[in-house]
Amino acid sequence: MEQENHTKYNFEKLSEKETMIAAERVYSDLSKRRSIREFSAEPVSKEVIERLILTASSAPSGAHKQPWTFCAVGNPEIKTAIREAAEKEEYDSYNGRMSEEWLDDLKPFGTNWEKPFLEKAPWLIIVFKQSYGMEDGQKKQHYYVNESVGIACGFLINAIHKAGLATLTHTPSPMAFLSKILNRPSNERPFLVLPVGYPEKGAKVPDIERKSSEEVIVWY
Repeated sequence: MEQENHTKYNFEKLSEKETMIAAERVYSDLSKRRSIREFSAEPVSKEVIERLILTASSAPSGAHKQPWTFCAVGNPEIKTAIREAAEKEEYDSYNGRMSEEWLDDLKPFGTNWEKPFLEKAPWLIIVFKQSYGMEDGQKKQHYYVNESVGIACGFLINAIHKAGLATLTHTPSPMAFLSKILNRPSNERPFLVLPVGYPEKGAKVPDIERKSSEEVIVWY
């Protein structure tokens, strides 16, 4: 069937050796990525953040609806408001909402309800998922919203790391306060908070190991 609205994909094929080298390089680089909770206040330019978000927005999505909004927050007053609201929810979670098993699982990471990185990191990128689109005042169907936005967030985390910066996936629950603080429309729901910046000098991370290939791959 003729596809008039398609354009040729220019693909540059690598040799088998080049493909293996490239795959090993990607694995070696991304396996060094860690979630950081100690951020420096050193500034990061708006232009860098814009490029990172555009990279995230290049992710595939259901019917190419691109059902995401990225709110880049550098304003100190708004970051403070977000921290205060997030810490309220986190305090309630650590003091009654979370099960004992959950709290035990978190102990090796040394986390608590206090989230200073929400103020100290130069940028917060708050990702919203669009349950449906709006066009000329009319609702438009979106497809595979959670999957699409999740993939875009993966692209964003990758891009942040590749740009020499650090981030942390933060999901204070519930997150409805973000919609209110940022005055987002009713078709958007908060999905993920990503503080972005440089690690604090001497920042530490938990000494953990990732699962082996035998534990995560099943060959057929």
